[in-house]
Amino acid sequence: MSRQQHPGTRWAPTAPRFWGCWALCLLLLAGPAAAQQSCLKLVFNRYCLGGDVNAVAQQQPPTLRQDQGERVALVYYEGRDRVYVLAWRGVVYKVLRDHRIASQLHYEDLYQILRRKYGEGEDRSSFPEHAYTPGRKQIAIRRGEGRAVHLWQTDAGWHVELSWTRETGLALAYIADALDQQQAAAMESGY
Repeated sequence: MSRQQHPGTRWAPTAPRFWGCWALCLLLLAGPAAAQQSCLKLVFNRYCLGGDVNAVAQQQPPTLRQDQGERVALVYYEGRDRVYVLAWRGVVYKVLRDHRIASQLHYEDLYQILRRKYGEGEDRSSFPEHAYTPGRKQIAIRRGEGRAVHLWQTDAGWHVELSWTRETGLALAYIADALDQQQAAAMESGY
């Protein structure tokens, strides 16, 4: 039958063309939703934990990019601080802000903000017996004898870690649990 219409009838698209167009529309609509689902947490309002590292690098070109096999590190400078976006097999598993100002006061300020947002959390700090005051704890950290670490686990598959150590300074990290475990296992096995 031709496409000519008789007066009073409406033209209906043929089934293959109609369903092909409908499927294309569904894919276009599902695209952004699917991309948003891969983001476990938008960290610092910029970096998608669990997202594609190359998409992060395209949206905001890093100051420095390091590729080592299946691992990628993007480094961003934000004022005095540095932000590290770490990925394994193309997926962001950790976003860490390295705070250049490392002091007991700054640590306590960050701790209070995180505590209000995520609750009590878990203290994993370790200090020598003589470091029982804030000042002595700070000295122990600077000597490498102690470390302040606090962890907040979420039900969403990621956790927050606030740490202050001699090696890394004062750092706030958002870590995707499953991805972090996978990359750690791969690193231990040598792959």
